[in-house]
Amino acid sequence: MTIEPLAWLREFWPDFTAFAISTAMIGLYYIHLSTKVRSDPTYTIHGVNEIARALWVSDVMNHAGKEIMAVQTLRNFIMGASLMATTASLLMVGTLTLSGQAENIARSWHVLNFFGSHAASLWIIKVLALLLDFIIAFFSFAMSVRLINHVVFMINVSQHSVHPELSPPNVARRLIRAGHLFAIGMRAFFFAVPLVFWLFGPVFLVLATAGLVVTLYHLDRSLPSG
Repeated sequence: MTIEPLAWLREFWPDFTAFAISTAMIGLYYIHLSTKVRSDPTYTIHGVNEIARALWVSDVMNHAGKEIMAVQTLRNFIMGASLMATTASLLMVGTLTLSGQAENIARSWHVLNFFGSHAASLWIIKVLALLLDFIIAFFSFAMSVRLINHVVFMINVSQHSVHPELSPPNVARRLIRAGHLFAIGMRAFFFAVPLVFWLFGPVFLVLATAGLVVTLYHLDRSLPSG
């Protein structure tokens, strides 16, 4: 059965409008963040972490006797990323379970949904968006583990001056990239919160996104000096 364009618009416009508003809020937040970072690289905690990781690698590779400490530190990083990857995979399985019970669950979850559509097809779209978010988190954490495994060997090379790829700045670059991937995975977990609230209705999506942006504003900023 073909749905007329006007009927389709009346059915789904609240949800798509809420999604557009939420996307705009997150986009504006990151535009604001990138503007601040261009003028002050240490405006965010991520910038401070980049500096700390680069200095840490340089200190470990240029001063003998810190190899065991370095391996233990990187092992803790791997354990944390592996735990997050496992959590993401479990959440993917749980999300797939939701997709198989769309018609039964949608009726109970839409009790507070006064404006959005109750269509099972839209529910599937919401669940797929949530599943995609968890897949991004899983691959980010897995790639972070992969890079850290490389760094474990590189950071213990005593003759790192033999090859330019094994120099402290290049090793630090890989460690920083692993940190970025870990941060992307965590950010995907944060973005899952509004997507979960979207299952209850478009109004909850907008409210959850607004709360997330406020939370990220406080989490991303580095502590002021002085």
